[in-house]
Amino acid sequence: MGQQHLAAHMTGHMTGHMTGHMTGPVTVALVEDHQVVVDGVRSWFGSHGQVELVAQGPTIESVRGTPADVLLLDLNLNGTMVIDRVAELCAGGQRVIVFSEHEEPETVRAVLDAGASAFIGKGRATRGSCLETILEVAADRPSVTPPMAQAIATDEGPHRPQLSDKERAALLFWFQSMSKASVAARMGIKERTVRQYIDRARVKYAAAGRPAPTKEKLLICAIQDGLLQPDEVTVYTSLAARTPSDRG
Repeated sequence: MGQQHLAAHMTGHMTGHMTGHMTGPVTVALVEDHQVVVDGVRSWFGSHGQVELVAQGPTIESVRGTPADVLLLDLNLNGTMVIDRVAELCAGGQRVIVFSEHEEPETVRAVLDAGASAFIGKGRATRGSCLETILEVAADRPSVTPPMAQAIATDEGPHRPQLSDKERAALLFWFQSMSKASVAARMGIKERTVRQYIDRARVKYAAAGRPAPTKEKLLICAIQDGLLQPDEVTVYTSLAARTPSDRG
């Protein structure tokens, strides 16, 4: 499947799932060290109404502590690549969209594996595509941009998606009959992050030509690829529901 076809195929399935539960505009904090880019992003948001820029600065620390639905993050800040900070931000429950000119597939895969919700390439971003991605991510819906589609399509094993350790862990716990809330408690993350990990696994399988729209189909794919072993998938019983003998 070609890159443009793949991108159109994926975004066609994901488009339209906007924020139904939010009562106000989606809030965004922007980490960007070039003022011309900051001014451009602010102009994109200014006339939209559904997205509001609530903080901006040239470093991650400059916007830290400002509540925002989405963090829009440039990767090259003052000459230093901050790929290694993405996992830290996501682990704290922040929805991160990388906004960068470094669109190399290996870079895109690295930030997605670290937990980023999406990657927007500066070189081909438009007002419409940027706003759409932000709204999708804020609604905890998977969004596949052209750089993400290219990164997935050019992966060394496109028919066997490369899931991150956290994606695999979320799937394993979920397959053990745990609710997403229980998975979140087990992993020490937010429930919406669990949903993102599961949705991202589905996106990767669909991009590889193996759509897995149901839990059962996703489980079959994971076992076929050796991501999970059948004996790892056991029925999970919550601590409260166990008998004294079960608790040991």
